[in-house]
Order: sequence, then C-alpha cells, then structure tokens
Amino acid sequence: MPIILRLDRVMADRKISLNHLAEQVGISNVNLSKIKTGRISAIRFSTLEAICDALDCQPGDILEFRREEGTD
Repeated sequence: MPIILRLDRVMADRKISLNHLAEQVGISNVNLSKIKTGRISAIRFSTLEAICDALDCQPGDILEFRREEGTD
C-alpha cells in the first residue's frame, strides 16, 4: 500500500499511550490500534481531525505517500 501510517512515531514523540489517545479521540483501543498498525483501508476525516487535535500535529505527520516500485 503506498500510504504509510506514522501514528506510532508521532505518539512516541509525544509520549502518549494508546489508551490515553483513544480516550481523547473518543474511539476504542482496538480501532486506534488498527490505525496505528496500518490495518485499515479508510479513516474518517473526523477521526483524523480528532487525532491531529489530540497530538497537536498535521495529517502529513501521520500519513505518508510512498510511490510503489515499477509504477510510472
């Protein structure tokens, strides 16, 4: 997948736990864990907004585009 999730890195930089962030964002630990590990195919803008607000970051700090090898 060419979209890489960097939530784990941002959380580590901010020294915030999964449980604490899930509580601040208002989603379950399981769903936040799926986002953190990249086991999702979509994310709601409202969830992304809440994560960015809680972590004081930009969406680009969490999401990264990496072009797949062999594509033009």
